[in-house]
Amino acid sequence: MAQPRVIIVGAGPAGVRCAQTLAAAGLRPIVVDENRRDGGQIYRRQPDNFTRPYAKLYGTEAERAQDLHASFDALRAQVDYMPETLAWNISGGKLYVVRDQRSKALPYDALVICSGATDRLMPVKGWHYAGTYSLGAAQIALKAQACSIGRQVVFMGTGPLLYLVASQYVKAGANVAAVLDTSPLMRRVAALPKLLARPAVLRNGLALVAGLKRAGVEVLTGVAPLEISGSADDGVQGVVVRDNRCNERSFDCDAVAMGYHLRPETQLADLARCAFRFDQETRQWLPEADEDGRTSVPGVYLAGDGMKVLGADAAEIGGRLAALAVLKDLKLDVPEAEVRSLRAEQAKMERFRQGLVQAFPWPAQQAATLPDDAIVCRCEAVTAGQLRRTVAEMGAREANRAKALCRVGMGRCQGRYCGHAGAEVIAHAAGVPVELVGRLRGQAPVKPLSMAVREEVE
Repeated sequence: MAQPRVIIVGAGPAGVRCAQTLAAAGLRPIVVDENRRDGGQIYRRQPDNFTRPYAKLYGTEAERAQDLHASFDALRAQVDYMPETLAWNISGGKLYVVRDQRSKALPYDALVICSGATDRLMPVKGWHYAGTYSLGAAQIALKAQACSIGRQVVFMGTGPLLYLVASQYVKAGANVAAVLDTSPLMRRVAALPKLLARPAVLRNGLALVAGLKRAGVEVLTGVAPLEISGSADDGVQGVVVRDNRCNERSFDCDAVAMGYHLRPETQLADLARCAFRFDQETRQWLPEADEDGRTSVPGVYLAGDGMKVLGADAAEIGGRLAALAVLKDLKLDVPEAEVRSLRAEQAKMERFRQGLVQAFPWPAQQAATLPDDAIVCRCEAVTAGQLRRTVAEMGAREANRAKALCRVGMGRCQGRYCGHAGAEVIAHAAGVPVELVGRLRGQAPVKPLSMAVREEVE
């Protein structure tokens, strides 16, 4: 009897632990990875010719990163690993991938999507100037290219990643001008009972903030971003915010790293026709899945931050749970005691996640105050004013209708970076709840493909 064909998309924390669990049960999964090497974004491996120690590269996560890398190295002979391979479509029980300009269809009996997360961004006037990066991009520059995004960098946004990347830059010797957090300090105080669900992680977070201050970095909370100043010719030249005392503050810099926590990469789940639900806490649409990762589509599973952003260690648990769910659905033996233990650990992670949502809220109100000349969609240069006129003059109150009329979310990123903020602008202009605006529908290819790509026929 042929072995079930199981495909895992992603080789980050969730994908590695999923593959490890399946291999231990005697299966040989296919692991499709867009990156050159395993590790995902959080544990992205440095290039072969780089020799920075784990402690310096990953900080408090060094031990976990090293363990994950070692686990996958030991697993390589038990999986079919496809690095530098983009999963670009799902249709008819097949995953479509492309590598080296060749596209082919991979049929599956079970598909585990471990697609991870990307930065959640809120536009600010001037964020289209050269020198403005997402937090994730700033982190990649440091890990994969060993360079800073600028000579003097401002970090702006909210959430744990804001402090983590800023701390990594300080440790690397970069000049960090300021860390500007839109969340009021009292939100964190109010969230402490939930954040105490994971006291060690809370201590690490507090240590990051304390380390930044010891390094002489100015850390402000409760700010309202007003503008990234600069020009098309010279790029970023500074940041202007209103502080928590309503005073206008300016910071000179030649680069800005922005991010408002993370958002799951859901495009593949959408193409697989998984059901979605609106999450009121985070004001975004998430794919539906049970506690073990089963979606509304038989044979399709989700794990890690691609389902719900819980963090890297929770993603490892999610990968194991999804693998056990696959094994159970394939009528193979599953240790129920292990499933219960993993679920209990995941429940702690969920309570901590709720604390993070409370402590570092998505600044929806910023969309309402964006000036009309502020660009919302950088790919298509759609301004807040254009989007508001699309609502007022053309009656577009739904995200895909607005996309069709003014091209918001139609560019290279396919709405990854402007979709959430664009929905908030539409909702405010139309005077409706943001959930009624809906979400931009996923379309293949999930990322641009070269015209040179050719289909590979088996």
